[in-house]
Amino acid sequence: MAAINNSYLLGLFGAGAGLGGLPSAAPAAKPKTQPTAPWSLDAKEKPSQSELLRSALSGRKLVNEENAVLDVKGASSSDYRKIFALYQGLTMLEALTTRAGERNVGRLESDQLSRRFTSGMAEVTDFLASAQFDGVRIVQGVSASQSQSTAAVARDSSKYLTGPIHDGALTDEVAAFQGDVRFGVTAKTIAGSQTVAIDLAEMGSTPRTMDAVLEHINGKLEAAGVQTRIHRQMIEAEPRTVKVGDKTITLPAGPTRWGLTVSGTSAETISFVPAEARDSIQVVQGVGTKGGHEVLKFDPDGNPVAGAGGESFWVEGRSGVSNLPDGVETVRASAAGPDGSMWIVADVSAGSSTQPIKGQADVVLMKLDSAGNVVVSRALGAASKASGYAIAVDADGRVAVAGSVVGALVPGEAGASATTADSFVTVFDADGREQWTQRRGARAEDEATAVSFGADGRVYVAGRAKSAMPGALAVGGWDGYVQAFSESQIHSLAPIKATATGAAQFGTAGDDNVQAMTVDGDNLYTAGVENGAFVLRHFRVGPTGAPELLSVRNLGASSGGEIAGLAVANGRLIVSGATGNGALNAGQVANAHAGGQDAFVASLSTDLTASGADRLTYYGGEGDDTAADVKVHDGKVWLTGVSDRPVGAKKDDPTRGYLARLDAQTGQVEWSQSWTAAEGQAKPLALTVSSGGASVLDRLGLPQGEIDQSDSKALVDATAVRAGDRFYVQNPATGRQTAVTIEAKDTLQSLARKIELASGRHLKVTIKTDRDYLTGMDGDTRVTSGGVQRLSITSADGRAGAVLIPGEGGRDALAGLGLTPGFIGKSADDKKKTFGVNLSPLLNLSGAEAIAKSKDQVQLAIKAMRDAYRALSPEASKPPVTGQAPAYLQAQLANYQAALARLTG
Repeated sequence: MAAINNSYLLGLFGAGAGLGGLPSAAPAAKPKTQPTAPWSLDAKEKPSQSELLRSALSGRKLVNEENAVLDVKGASSSDYRKIFALYQGLTMLEALTTRAGERNVGRLESDQLSRRFTSGMAEVTDFLASAQFDGVRIVQGVSASQSQSTAAVARDSSKYLTGPIHDGALTDEVAAFQGDVRFGVTAKTIAGSQTVAIDLAEMGSTPRTMDAVLEHINGKLEAAGVQTRIHRQMIEAEPRTVKVGDKTITLPAGPTRWGLTVSGTSAETISFVPAEARDSIQVVQGVGTKGGHEVLKFDPDGNPVAGAGGESFWVEGRSGVSNLPDGVETVRASAAGPDGSMWIVADVSAGSSTQPIKGQADVVLMKLDSAGNVVVSRALGAASKASGYAIAVDADGRVAVAGSVVGALVPGEAGASATTADSFVTVFDADGREQWTQRRGARAEDEATAVSFGADGRVYVAGRAKSAMPGALAVGGWDGYVQAFSESQIHSLAPIKATATGAAQFGTAGDDNVQAMTVDGDNLYTAGVENGAFVLRHFRVGPTGAPELLSVRNLGASSGGEIAGLAVANGRLIVSGATGNGALNAGQVANAHAGGQDAFVASLSTDLTASGADRLTYYGGEGDDTAADVKVHDGKVWLTGVSDRPVGAKKDDPTRGYLARLDAQTGQVEWSQSWTAAEGQAKPLALTVSSGGASVLDRLGLPQGEIDQSDSKALVDATAVRAGDRFYVQNPATGRQTAVTIEAKDTLQSLARKIELASGRHLKVTIKTDRDYLTGMDGDTRVTSGGVQRLSITSADGRAGAVLIPGEGGRDALAGLGLTPGFIGKSADDKKKTFGVNLSPLLNLSGAEAIAKSKDQVQLAIKAMRDAYRALSPEASKPPVTGQAPAYLQAQLANYQAALARLTG
């Protein structure tokens, strides 16, 4: 059979293109409805990568509507012009990322690319903030029906959780409960306070199992009329790691572990008081190769036993270990609080799950109780980058933190540089609430590396600077400096203001610094490296706080070492650090240098004159020993660092940490211990010595002192935002932008009201509470704790929603609140399509990973421009064809299908 052409059947049944089988006329060309896009194959000008790069680096505007070429005019011409201008700017940003990622880029060119990328990002952000579109909605950020802050404020909680103190069956006796276990539980109410004495010896011959001990304790509390109870808590076991030779082996999870939960009420404030206490030492260290950090607690004068739950790497004298939150990059300084707590200043590259940071890196002040739990966490709130180098705690509990900051810090404060580091000092009260911040910078780079409180209430800051600090004169290269700040307050409810009252700058024509400082009455001492030598300086502090130099002492070449501590004790000046110089000019040698780099402790006259009473003690082995931190307590010197590492060892080679107590005058090593950690990496960073910080409570995982049941609800305390930070809410109907500014007294509740008002009631803002989580069982009763509150933003009923726009550079509140900029509303029901340009302000070209991330984000933004262009097409606005086809078309289709079936049947 001859084949039949299907076109014949199409014509026969009326489904062909022609009429009556006659040839059809050529279709008329469709009129052009959209201007040619710059990415189209038909575009007349398509610049190459090298041309885009040259344009980006020429200094001209990246986003320029005047350069947009439109070959079709229409109602949406303004929208097309803006989209093409944005596309032009984004492609130039992409060219910068492409070049930055290539191998043959030198340092100078890399810096140039980085600066241009940063300014270009700001240009795109500013353009989006002011651009008005008619046919589409293009916003900085994302488009979502709901936005929820990642920043959260903790709810008041009357529960306290301990770490594991027992592993195994509940019928087994608990090792932590054995021996002399005595402490007091103090309950304070509006009617007064009472202390309930707990002594497990009163249990007699009853086995000290978990349930039996808790029954005894709770019985005592109930008999005294105290409402607080202590429950047991099950903790899931985790796999353990052990070191066998050079290998780290992961073992299966051990038996079930148990801890304690203190469950109180809002009517009672609970404190734990040990019957006996000894000094404790806390060491902050980095562990492993993945950036983990932990705090080790030592009880050298006690007899602590190995922790429960399969605790790894335990050594004699260690009474506890706790982990610092994720995101901590390093800890450079720590100080003991008057209540036995520990304050640390940490550099973080990422905030916690409830406290996001605003910039690339920030400084966080943390307070740990005697059990190692973080009870206060305060972010500095730097808009770009900050580093913390020093911390001090006054006798009244105030805390001072000093370091360096790049970019804005205090909103509205002049002098902030986007690329140059400045010194800063911030003072907090005993509860961790900021009282004042001072940023005092030279024209060139500077940083604060030491801070101290004076007996006169002043705050003294020392550091180094590349040019003249305010009120001082430069010497040359990097100089050392000292500044004094005095506080004033009009009345008890007024804010505290700080004023610089004196400064001194010193050094040589080379590079100099200050690495440690101490204040003793009206005497101020500094220690640092000046032109390669250890140099001590003695100042007299005048009535105004201005330092007057009295004497200088050179201890000899530092030989690559650093100063780690400086203190006055028993009428002697104690200076310590590490050096490769075995012949420092610091008096009679008690213990000789052992080789490589050793830690050292020198006991000198306070007037810096050499005398026969001067003593020098070296501590270390044949390899390299560091002095990461040194503290002097009751006349004894405590040192920590890395112990006896082979000379020339590589970065990832095993390291051991050490802790030692020395007599500075005799050189006697009175106590010492060394240890390893996960993956053979133990790197001590800082230490504190707490008077009376060690007790039987450590074995129980319970803290000394008062349990804090409520923290500040102010956003400036609980999050990274600062007073004066702001963002904008844009009403989509009018295009009007209304600023929402953070005030010192703002809470989640007051901020929610501000956002609703700024949106013209187009947004609905509620406070979402994350549920408490199960922490233990009391018989058949569930015991819970935790719970935080966050902002949840949606469009108001029947309203179109609104746009959240970041605040100006350096004072953006959205980042500190963890809110994503962009449109919030029901875009599916909106006639105007929304497209988000989600370019994070943290994007940069600082490294291979950052470059790749920046390029990916820019390419997504370019795609958003193409999608917005397609959305403006007249075809895109036509409703889709739906429903049933007309009867005549259905009949034609049926006839065609029947004929086709007969032919192929």
